[in-house]
Amino acid sequence: MKKSDLLNRLYERFPEYPKTEIAKILNGTFDAMIDALARGERIEIRGLGSFKVKERKSEKARNPKTGEIIQLKSKKVVHFKMGKKLKRILFKKVKVEE
Repeated sequence: MKKSDLLNRLYERFPEYPKTEIAKILNGTFDAMIDALARGERIEIRGLGSFKVKERKSEKARNPKTGEIIQLKSKKVVHFKMGKKLKRILFKKVKVEE
């Protein structure tokens, strides 16, 4: 699902609000999440899951083309941990509540 698809679904669910207002809210939500992750904060959305930034350590790897061993730099990655409700829906095939 793309952001535009999400916007359209929200508009279908809340037709009493102008699409431009829904877009502002959606963009504001994503901006707030990005800012929080950039500050190193954890984001928890009940039922969906949590996001947090983890640091991957530097490691050695092999260049598949040359066989040369190279050192990869450490880097930050966003880790997502599934919430209980999402896990139950995905793995126990429970009907999604609308």
